[in-house]
Order: sequence, then C-alpha cells, then structure tokens
Amino acid sequence: MVQSLPAADTIPADINHYGFNTIPDVLTYICREYGPKPAYTSFGRTLDFNELDRLSAAFAVYLQKETQLQPGDRVAIQLPNLIQYPVVLYGALRAGLVVVNTNPLYTAKEMEHQFRDSGAKALIIHKSMAHNAEKIIDNTDIQDVFVTQVGDLHGFVKRNFLNAAVKYLKKMEPSFSLPDAIPLRSALLKYLGETPHNVSISSSDVAVLQYTGGTTGVSKGAVLTHANLISNMLQAEERLTVPGVDWTETVISPLPLYHIYAFTVAQVVSLLGGHSVLIPNPRDIPGFIKELGKWNMSTFVGLNTLFVALCNDQRFLNVDFSNLKFTASGGMALTHAAADLWKEKTGCEIIEGYGLTETSPAVCFNPPDANSIGTVGLPMLHTDIRIIDADGNDAQTGEPGELCVKGPQVMKGYWNRKAETASAFTDDGYFITGDIAMIDEKGYYRIVDRVKDMIIVSGFNVYPNEIEDILAEHPDITECAVIGVPDPKAGEVVKAFIVSHDSGLKSEDVQQWCKARLTGYKVPKQVEFVEDLPKSNVGKVLRRLLKTPDKDVA
Repeated sequence: MVQSLPAADTIPADINHYGFNTIPDVLTYICREYGPKPAYTSFGRTLDFNELDRLSAAFAVYLQKETQLQPGDRVAIQLPNLIQYPVVLYGALRAGLVVVNTNPLYTAKEMEHQFRDSGAKALIIHKSMAHNAEKIIDNTDIQDVFVTQVGDLHGFVKRNFLNAAVKYLKKMEPSFSLPDAIPLRSALLKYLGETPHNVSISSSDVAVLQYTGGTTGVSKGAVLTHANLISNMLQAEERLTVPGVDWTETVISPLPLYHIYAFTVAQVVSLLGGHSVLIPNPRDIPGFIKELGKWNMSTFVGLNTLFVALCNDQRFLNVDFSNLKFTASGGMALTHAAADLWKEKTGCEIIEGYGLTETSPAVCFNPPDANSIGTVGLPMLHTDIRIIDADGNDAQTGEPGELCVKGPQVMKGYWNRKAETASAFTDDGYFITGDIAMIDEKGYYRIVDRVKDMIIVSGFNVYPNEIEDILAEHPDITECAVIGVPDPKAGEVVKAFIVSHDSGLKSEDVQQWCKARLTGYKVPKQVEFVEDLPKSNVGKVLRRLLKTPDKDVA
C-alpha cells in the first residue's frame, strides 16, 4: 500500500514541478523549452517544436473562428502515424475540445458506433478512410470534416509526389463524396501565425475519450481528464528517468498514436524534449527495417509480436543498435522467448510495463535500472494496487487474485454509462481491471491471466460478443461462439464456432462476411462448424468449454 493518494482529478504536487494544469500547459512548456529541436518525423518530414506550436495554434484558431464548435464538444481524430496527428491533437485541445481517438482501421459500422456514442461534432480523417465516413456521416452529429493526405505538411515537390503515389500508384485513396469537407492543409495555412483565444479549462475537465471494449462487446469511451493524462506522463517521467541516460534522443514509435500506450509515451517523449520517429505502417516489415536503417535510435517502443517479427527477419541484423539504450514493451504480455531473442539480436534488454485504457495507461513499469524480466514491474508513484482473492480479501504474496487499482491516472468512468462505471469500481474506489495478477517478495507484479473473455490479437483488444453479433446477422448461421486460440505470430487469433442450417456454408464465406463488417484483426482466422454449442442450464453458451471441451458443464 502506498502512503497516500492524491484527491481525484488532481495532479500530484510532488511530481508536478512544472505547475501543469492542462495539456495545453504541457505544449506551452515543451515548445518554449525545446523550440528548434526535432519533435516528430514521418515520411521524411521532421516537425520541430516551434512548428508544432505554430501549426497547432493555427488549427485551434480555425476551429474557433470557422466552426460552431464550443469547448467541451467532441472531435474525432482518425489518422495513421503522421506528423499531422500531434498538430490536430494539440490544436483541438487548445480550443477546449475533447479528442476522440479513432482507429484508422475501423470499418464504417465501427466508425458510426463510436461517432454516435461520443456525440462527435467534427472529424479529422485521412483521405484513405474518407469513403467509409461518407457511408455513415449522415447518421452522426458530425458537421465539420477535415481531410488530409500523407504529404500535406511537406514541401511542394515532395508533397505532390507522395500524395500522387499514395493515390494513384498504391491506390490507397478510394473515391468519396464529402462536398463540405475542408482540406486540413488549407485550414492550417489560413490562420498560420495567429494565436487562439484562451479557453477556460481545468485539470478535472475531460481531455480524451479513449474507446475500449467490454464483456458485452459494446465499445465504450473511457473518460480521461487532463489530470489523468498529465499524472501518468509525470509518473512515467519519474519512473523512466535514469541519471546520465538520454533515452529520448531518437525514439522509434511504430505503435499507432490513437492507442493509449503510444499516445501517452509520445507525450512523455515530448515532455523530455525527445524526438519521436513515427512509423505509419509497422506491418510492412521490410519497409519498417529500411526506415530503421536511417536512424541511430536510442529507444524502441513496441510489443511482443513486433519484436518477434523484426528479429525473425534477416535484414534486421543490419540495423545499427549501438545507441539503443531502452526498449519498452506494453499492450500485451511479453514472452521470455521474445525478450531473450530481442536481447540477443540488439543487445538491449526489454523493459515491460502494464496498463489499461482506463488508467491512461500505465499502472506498473519496470525501473530501467532494476528490471525484472517476466514481471510488469512496480506500481507507478501514487498508485495503489490491491490483489483480491475469490472471497474479496487481499491475496497473500505469491498468490493470484484480481488486480484492482487506485491512482490519479484512473479514469473518471465510462462515457454516458453510469451502470457500467459503477460496476467497474469497488465500493472504496478501486478500478477493477479484470486481470489476474500476483506480487512477489520484492514487490514486483506479474500478470497471470485475464478474467474476461477478451482476446488480444497483436496487442489489439478483441471482444467475442462484437464478432458474434456480426456472425449472427448472417442468414445461414443459426448459432455461433467466438474464442481466442494461441498463435505464434499474433499471440492469439480469433476462432469462430458455427452452427449452420446450410451444409454448403464454407469457412471462406464466413470470413468474407466478417471482412466486410469488421477490422481485419477481428476477422476469425479459424472457423469450425459444429452441430451444437455447449450451454449452461439456462441456455448461456459456455465459451470455456470450447477452449477445454473435456470439462463437464457446471
């Protein structure tokens, strides 16, 4: 137990030596301190902190002068890892808006749910995804749409070359019709050099709606305040700062910025004056390795499947690791095999942490100078963790139990979901993570398993009910159930069990049905046709018996 915890919606004073109250305060500080230093790079274009300040200010002014958006309104950002992302993120926050981070891989159906649920009134989207927005925009409250292309912040020649290559050679920008859409580049240029008027926001105000799933399969928004996010940034700064080690020099950032892990890490890197090299498509391993060859990286931020994929490519051995000081892992469990392989190939040990969308995200992280492989480290400063056994009592050291957490980084609750918020916390205010963990004699935590049926595919959360709902809409499917099964590359993949009244239905038919309605990583990689599904006495499908079919029905 920690000695004391700060009040809710406050930033712990002892680590807030900067005097931050809001994320725009963070931006003001980093731009003043590090002005001409490189901040973000993508597709060969580097944005320094001075440019980040000017461009984000220009976007904030456009939002204030040219739209009807008011402080507190929600704006969705659906972008890959481009330097436009931090520009619009900070611009929206400077205008007092709430950012809704949106997965660029979402289908139209998934976009519609998130936009409707959040009440988003504006959208910033890459042109490659705009055709999906066209399909659902009239079903949402979105009034202002900003579109951007890969090269929009590059110089004239490279801008036109990149944009043409993406559209015509790679054919990644399907035609769309959004007549009132505003080119982001034009919006930025219109007010470049102007300063937005001050907006009254406080540390307890909502900064981000970060969507996550649940046991019902319904995606819901974790309400993260300015205090939540800043607290976790400062907690991470305290944990990761090692005297004499400048790990933020050149940080390779392949994980998508819409994901809370990469989102917060990028802010920590900026806070320390570091340089984030954004990788738009880490799934292109040859292209990724080629990009790595251009940098003398000091830090690599990744997850288990990515470490394995890189290390298993012979070309990775030609990358210069001489300056690699720090490798961070999160998003999914780190295996010993992956940690050993990475250390063998790069000479750098992986530092693992643990967190959730609802905790901004870091709950635990290994100290770089006292790393314990196989654990997720120690609790962040001002973070209290309880391991609760089946009877609701605190578990003993070395005994597993459900991990519950309290701290300044823990969300306010779920957006417009009072009942689910109430059930997510204990009576004394601890967030119930749904993960089984244990603590060792040194105070380090290890994640043992998951309570819920969540499937983790390459670090992405996948929820069975969501997929089952899609499958159930198929006219030839009578019943279905979905589980996760082990996979050497992705950690887990989705497996669907199908009861069909049509003997002609094939696995490929089921997968095609899902591909049209779900993001790729949610599509079942395995499909098994069965005569019936195991059920309890009240008719509930027992997924655990699909995983262990030899067990009796309880």
